[in-house]
Amino acid sequence: MRLRRHAGYQLVEMLIAFSVSSLLLVLGIPPLMKITARLRVDLAAAEIASTLRIARAFAVRHSMHVGLKFRVHEDGVVTWALYRDADGDGVLTADIDSGVDPEVLPQQRLAHFGASVHLGFPPGKAPRDPGNPRRRLDRLDDPIRFNRSDIASFSHLGVSTPGSVYVTDGNHFLSAVRVFAATGKVTKLAYDVVSESWR
Repeated sequence: MRLRRHAGYQLVEMLIAFSVSSLLLVLGIPPLMKITARLRVDLAAAEIASTLRIARAFAVRHSMHVGLKFRVHEDGVVTWALYRDADGDGVLTADIDSGVDPEVLPQQRLAHFGASVHLGFPPGKAPRDPGNPRRRLDRLDDPIRFNRSDIASFSHLGVSTPGSVYVTDGNHFLSAVRVFAATGKVTKLAYDVVSESWR
């Protein structure tokens, strides 16, 4: 008889423990998912920044004018390749497609892009321009912006085309990787939707 009471008591304890654990899990999942999404966007932006730094270092080391071109594939995969300006008019998409500007570093896949993270902007109100916070960004269908091109160019002196690449989870989070013209410096910024500011 005592054994039965003891076993029943353990079952009640287990049910209470299970209920408390389930409640904690349900309460903890949304913040955990949000942290994970933010981390994915941050890692993807860091990967873009690293790729741009590789392109700049290659241009300086090999004393040549190069262009870094990103490609977004239908499955959400993002790749990049580095091309050399062979005819003195800069690295151009038409010259890449015709074979005039040859590839100097082959196409490589960016690891942190895919279904949950992509180039683009989250839905809703247009974010503020990181270069001029009084304005909002336009052309939200164009997340790769180096002047009017999608190619980041670097000279043998490390000088770059100014521009930005925007990375999002498609829901709440947005990061920008910016390249400054005179120095070729690459920085990474995160957008706070609530305060509408870049950090």
